[in-house]
Amino acid sequence: MNTELIGIIATFLLTLIIAIPLGKYLAKVFAGEKVWTDFLKPLETGIYKLSGINVKEQMNWKQQLKALLTINILWLVYGFFVLVFQDKLPFNPDGNSGMTPDLAFNTIISFVANCNLQHYSGESGVSYLTQQFVLMFLQFVSAATGIAAAVVLFKAFRDKTTTQLGNFWEFFVRSITRLLLPLSIVVALILTFNGTPASYEGKDQFISVQGDTVHVSRGPAAQMIAIKHLGTNGGGYFGANSAHPFENPSYFTNMVEMIAQTIIPLAMIIAFGYFIRRKKLAWTIFGVMTIGLFMLMIPTLTSELGGNPALAKMGIAQTTGAMEGKEVRFGPAATAYWSTLTTVISTGSVNGMHDSTMPLTGLWQLLAMMINAFYGGCGVGLLNYFIYLIIAVFISGLMVGRTPEFLGHKVEAREIKIAAIITLLSPFLILAGTAIASYVFTNHGGAAWAVQPKNWLNNPGFHGFSEMLYEVTSSNANNGSGFEGLGDNNVFWNVLTGIIIFLGRFLPIIGPVAIAGLLGAKKFIPESAGTLKTDTKTFALMTFAVIMVLNALSYFPALALGPLAEYFTQLR
Repeated sequence: MNTELIGIIATFLLTLIIAIPLGKYLAKVFAGEKVWTDFLKPLETGIYKLSGINVKEQMNWKQQLKALLTINILWLVYGFFVLVFQDKLPFNPDGNSGMTPDLAFNTIISFVANCNLQHYSGESGVSYLTQQFVLMFLQFVSAATGIAAAVVLFKAFRDKTTTQLGNFWEFFVRSITRLLLPLSIVVALILTFNGTPASYEGKDQFISVQGDTVHVSRGPAAQMIAIKHLGTNGGGYFGANSAHPFENPSYFTNMVEMIAQTIIPLAMIIAFGYFIRRKKLAWTIFGVMTIGLFMLMIPTLTSELGGNPALAKMGIAQTTGAMEGKEVRFGPAATAYWSTLTTVISTGSVNGMHDSTMPLTGLWQLLAMMINAFYGGCGVGLLNYFIYLIIAVFISGLMVGRTPEFLGHKVEAREIKIAAIITLLSPFLILAGTAIASYVFTNHGGAAWAVQPKNWLNNPGFHGFSEMLYEVTSSNANNGSGFEGLGDNNVFWNVLTGIIIFLGRFLPIIGPVAIAGLLGAKKFIPESAGTLKTDTKTFALMTFAVIMVLNALSYFPALALGPLAEYFTQLR
């Protein structure tokens, strides 16, 4: 057990060692300063010319959002039709069929939104062409979209007063050429040399020890697995995701994948401080997020290493902890660490089955996605945290009797209204979505649908409620992981989660970018003796309190009905 904990500590420290210089590098890249990757400028110039983009044209926040939404809608249309007709397209050696319209609707929204919720099994649900030219492509561009949106926020606070927030297309392209693509090549090579398939051959077969003929899926997996983690996407090439021995062959690759999914969210925080020349503020934000991470991780580790109380009552020793749903290659500690990271960062990949974790672990996984601001996804984690920060600034300003200010700009009614709407959006989508699903399951279980609602759940009762709550929460947080006891590949869940994913992705991007644009355009007010400083421990504590109170008020009743009720039931 001590060895497992050392592995976790080593993984986190290695992540920090990589993320800090990466953050400094990103600040220079997006500020247009000289960096070692400038040799890629001809490639970027070629992309701009081919696309008819003038990167010297400055955009305000409205133009930034227009560009962002337009290109994402284009990808939605393109990907939908490829998914539906993939059986008629090349690079399909295993003969996988085309998706139904409702499944294609859910899948394309999920990957465009960086959620990667999968209501299909990776190796049998899509062809090699779809894996690479739709899903893997979208894993690059969806991550770049989030990063580019965050850089718009950076630009708003770099200068004292400005409406010129750079060019979205430049931020977007550089996110891929200077960050995602180079790192993906490195990670893909590491995975390939450690046993992950990277071929275009169809299924292989072998004779098992029992004499059975087993057909084994393979394909260009290493490439997709690299960007799925670096871009905090999380979609599995195989149905079992990173619990599959081809996706995650060893403890070494397990560490590589955990580091890969964490470095960019951490680096973006560091980049923010260096970009706006307020490093202390960035470290304050980093401190709040890291404390939040540990407050979720430590009880998760305790829960999983403590074992199952139901088995303990039967006199069964659990010296290694709760092993149900865990890969013996990794053990419960590494699985608990992964489950915390993947829900905190909104990656959504798994190296064990979340549905099999202890009830309190499920509670912490849900809460991490409900907060969705401790590191968070590529770029968007900082945007989500910004909403909490603005609310903390507003409340603190009221407490000291001054007009709230953030970085020299007055926070007024318009900005607070936007922040309030975005803050209320997540509880509305999560609670309303779960309520609708619960109502249909309870009152219309025998409806004459292709999949009757009464057959959705393998685990009725408290855990069944948690399965539905988790599915909706994961969709809203653009996470994509699931309690897989839920039968979700049907019209109801495909449409419901598709709508929630879309709203849960783009409205929380629009809100912070709009607030940043509005604040950046206001007259700059120099600091004075009465200015509320946002880079102090006191304000960090205030922000943390706002995060805790808002989420406790929003979600405690739902969590009490699901994982908490299941936990206390086990103790009887």
